[in-house]
Amino acid sequence: MAVDFEQAKKALENGIAEAQEMLKDPGKIDELLKQLEEKLKDVPVAGSVLSDVPQMVAMIKGYVTGAYTKVSVKVIATLVAAFIYVVKKQDLINDEIPVLGQLDDIAVLAAAFMLCEPELKEFAAWRDGAAEAQA
Repeated sequence: MAVDFEQAKKALENGIAEAQEMLKDPGKIDELLKQLEEKLKDVPVAGSVLSDVPQMVAMIKGYVTGAYTKVSVKVIATLVAAFIYVVKKQDLINDEIPVLGQLDDIAVLAAAFMLCEPELKEFAAWRDGAAEAQA
Protein backbone atom coordinates (compact mmCIF):
# COMPACT_ATOMS: atom_id res chain seq x y z
CA MET A 1 0.00 0.00 0.00
CA ALA A 2 3.07 2.23 -0.01
CA VAL A 3 3.40 4.98 -2.59
CA ASP A 4 6.49 4.82 -4.79
CA PHE A 5 8.47 7.68 -6.26
CA GLU A 6 6.92 7.32 -9.72
CA GLN A 7 3.39 7.63 -8.31
CA ALA A 8 4.44 10.68 -6.31
CA LYS A 9 6.11 12.21 -9.37
CA LYS A 10 2.95 11.63 -11.44
CA ALA A 11 0.87 13.33 -8.74
CA LEU A 12 3.18 16.36 -8.99
CA GLU A 13 3.01 16.43 -12.78
CA ASN A 14 -0.79 16.33 -12.60
CA GLY A 15 -0.78 19.43 -10.39
CA ILE A 16 1.63 21.63 -12.39
CA ALA A 17 -1.06 23.41 -14.43
CA GLU A 18 -3.09 24.29 -11.33
CA ALA A 19 0.10 25.40 -9.58
CA GLN A 20 1.13 27.66 -12.46
CA GLU A 21 -2.31 29.28 -12.44
CA MET A 22 -2.16 29.74 -8.68
CA LEU A 23 1.28 31.41 -8.95
CA LYS A 24 -0.41 34.32 -10.70
CA ASP A 25 -2.27 35.20 -7.48
CA PRO A 26 -0.07 35.78 -4.39
CA GLY A 27 -3.19 35.71 -2.19
CA LYS A 28 -3.94 32.16 -3.31
CA ILE A 29 -0.35 31.15 -2.59
CA ASP A 30 -0.56 32.63 0.92
CA GLU A 31 -3.81 30.76 1.54
CA LEU A 32 -2.31 27.50 0.27
CA LEU A 33 0.72 27.91 2.53
CA LYS A 34 -1.54 28.57 5.54
CA GLN A 35 -3.57 25.44 4.73
CA LEU A 36 -0.36 23.46 4.34
CA GLU A 37 0.90 24.60 7.71
CA GLU A 38 -2.37 23.50 9.33
CA LYS A 39 -2.32 20.14 7.56
CA LEU A 40 1.28 19.42 8.55
CA LYS A 41 0.39 19.87 12.22
CA ASP A 42 -1.51 16.57 11.94
CA VAL A 43 1.31 14.63 10.26
CA PRO A 44 3.52 12.57 12.54
CA VAL A 45 7.21 13.39 12.51
CA ALA A 46 8.62 12.03 9.27
CA GLY A 47 12.31 12.71 9.50
CA SER A 48 14.06 15.01 7.11
CA VAL A 49 11.22 15.23 4.56
CA LEU A 50 9.13 17.59 6.65
CA SER A 51 12.19 19.53 7.79
CA ASP A 52 12.66 20.63 4.16
CA VAL A 53 9.17 22.14 3.90
CA PRO A 54 10.06 25.54 5.46
CA GLN A 55 12.83 26.02 2.88
CA MET A 56 10.39 25.13 0.10
CA VAL A 57 7.88 27.63 1.49
CA ALA A 58 10.54 30.31 1.82
CA MET A 59 11.64 29.86 -1.79
CA ILE A 60 8.05 30.10 -3.03
CA LYS A 61 7.46 33.24 -0.98
CA GLY A 62 10.71 34.73 -2.24
CA TYR A 63 9.68 34.02 -5.82
CA VAL A 64 6.14 35.37 -5.41
CA THR A 65 7.35 38.57 -3.75
CA GLY A 66 10.11 39.04 -6.32
CA ALA A 67 12.87 38.85 -3.73
CA TYR A 68 14.27 35.67 -5.31
CA THR A 69 13.82 35.11 -9.02
CA LYS A 70 16.84 32.95 -9.92
CA VAL A 71 14.62 29.90 -10.27
CA SER A 72 12.41 28.60 -13.06
CA VAL A 73 8.63 28.76 -12.92
CA LYS A 74 8.62 24.97 -13.38
CA VAL A 75 10.55 24.46 -10.14
CA ILE A 76 8.24 26.80 -8.22
CA ALA A 77 5.19 25.16 -9.81
CA THR A 78 6.50 21.72 -8.80
CA LEU A 79 6.74 22.84 -5.17
CA VAL A 80 3.31 24.50 -5.29
CA ALA A 81 1.87 21.34 -6.89
CA ALA A 82 3.25 19.30 -3.98
CA PHE A 83 1.62 21.67 -1.50
CA ILE A 84 -1.66 21.57 -3.39
CA TYR A 85 -1.53 17.76 -3.26
CA VAL A 86 -0.96 17.78 0.51
CA VAL A 87 -3.76 20.28 1.16
CA LYS A 88 -6.37 18.79 -1.20
CA LYS A 89 -8.30 15.66 -0.28
CA GLN A 90 -7.52 13.66 -3.44
CA ASP A 91 -4.91 11.44 -1.84
CA LEU A 92 -3.59 8.15 -3.14
CA ILE A 93 -4.00 6.88 0.44
CA ASN A 94 -6.84 8.31 2.56
CA ASP A 95 -5.49 10.62 5.31
CA GLU A 96 -7.94 9.13 7.81
CA ILE A 97 -5.88 5.93 7.93
CA PRO A 98 -3.48 6.55 10.83
CA VAL A 99 0.15 7.00 9.74
CA LEU A 100 -0.37 5.27 6.36
CA GLY A 101 -2.69 8.09 5.34
CA GLN A 102 0.16 10.56 5.48
CA LEU A 103 2.67 8.42 3.59
CA ASP A 104 1.50 9.62 0.19
CA ASP A 105 1.75 13.25 1.35
CA ILE A 106 5.28 12.61 2.58
CA ALA A 107 6.17 10.79 -0.65
CA VAL A 108 4.95 13.71 -2.77
CA LEU A 109 6.88 16.22 -0.63
CA ALA A 110 9.99 14.04 -0.86
CA ALA A 111 9.61 13.74 -4.64
CA ALA A 112 9.25 17.51 -4.94
CA PHE A 113 12.37 18.02 -2.84
CA MET A 114 14.37 15.50 -4.88
CA LEU A 115 13.25 17.03 -8.18
CA CYS A 116 14.06 20.56 -6.98
CA GLU A 117 17.03 19.89 -4.70
CA PRO A 118 19.69 21.73 -6.76
CA GLU A 119 17.52 24.85 -6.90
CA LEU A 120 16.68 24.60 -3.21
CA LYS A 121 20.41 24.42 -2.41
CA GLU A 122 21.04 27.50 -4.56
CA PHE A 123 18.22 29.30 -2.77
CA ALA A 124 19.65 28.34 0.64
CA ALA A 125 23.07 29.68 -0.36
CA TRP A 126 21.48 32.91 -1.64
CA ARG A 127 19.42 33.29 1.55
CA ASP A 128 22.47 32.63 3.76
CA GLY A 129 24.48 35.21 1.78
CA ALA A 130 21.67 37.76 2.05
CA ALA A 131 21.45 37.18 5.81
CA GLU A 132 25.22 37.65 6.19
CA ALA A 133 25.09 40.86 4.16
CA GLN A 134 22.45 42.26 6.51
CA ALA A 135 24.42 41.33 9.65
